[in-house]
Amino acid sequence: MSVDDSTVPGTAARVVRLGAHLGARIDGVRLGGDLDPATVATVRAALHEHKVIFFRGQHHLTEDGQYEFAQLLGTPTTPHPTVTSAGAKSLAIDSHQTRSNVWHTDVTFVDRVPSASILRAVALPSYGGSTTWASTVAAYAALPAPLKLLAESLRARHTNRYDYAADIEDHPGERDRAYRDEFESTYFETEHPVVEVHPETGERALLLGCFVKEIAGLSGTESRALFRLFQDRITRLEHTTRWNWELGDVAVWDNRATQHYAVDDYDGAEHRRLTRITLAGPVPVGVDGTPSTVLAGDAESYVRAPLPRAA
Repeated sequence: MSVDDSTVPGTAARVVRLGAHLGARIDGVRLGGDLDPATVATVRAALHEHKVIFFRGQHHLTEDGQYEFAQLLGTPTTPHPTVTSAGAKSLAIDSHQTRSNVWHTDVTFVDRVPSASILRAVALPSYGGSTTWASTVAAYAALPAPLKLLAESLRARHTNRYDYAADIEDHPGERDRAYRDEFESTYFETEHPVVEVHPETGERALLLGCFVKEIAGLSGTESRALFRLFQDRITRLEHTTRWNWELGDVAVWDNRATQHYAVDDYDGAEHRRLTRITLAGPVPVGVDGTPSTVLAGDAESYVRAPLPRAA
């Protein structure tokens, strides 16, 4: 059933498409842990179809309410594998600590990449500070057949030493340095397929982003060239949608089908703070059925989810 630009039967929800490849706004829903099953099903369907969905006017929502809503969609992880000082239930995305202005899929340096993220606006600058999402499903689908075959044969190594504060050496503030030290306090490295089969929709998606250290088995020059080739496909404007935040906004995105970028177009005196909750996901699997492989680090305490049973 398509849920585009219509009121969904049995609920007050109306799903409004924002772009051809991703993005929808859902009106008529008051988020929290008390949503009825029909509305939850509508949210899930919209998330799978549109990859990122937005809710306006959720001023009533607290951190507890955000967490309870997240529980309706899946199993929340701990806030972060290494950054433990920025929240107990949710991770504070705070411009006073760091700015995530680089394309990434959340937490790909662990073996069980989060399935989804829920982000709530708490404080916003008076201008700027929007976020852009890109569809990694649309990017894969748009590849010529020879490049699809190449991508499906590759694996990439992701680490938390390649994080979204990677330009900190150019801006060596004390708070930035402290954040990066905490971010890298435990080393994680995981080898993922470059093309993942989505665990719920069965779609194929490119699994890349700023945490990629290298393409396995290639020289540094070859690795960078191939990474750039496929990463640039993901971030083509046709594959993106941009959201201009207002207080009370909530965004939910399919972390296995998107990358995102927080636009750093506001001054240092302006404050931007959002709270993020991620949902646990299974180990990614490539087109050939081969799962991701842990090379360093144990993320069991982060995911709060059981390992998949052996077949």
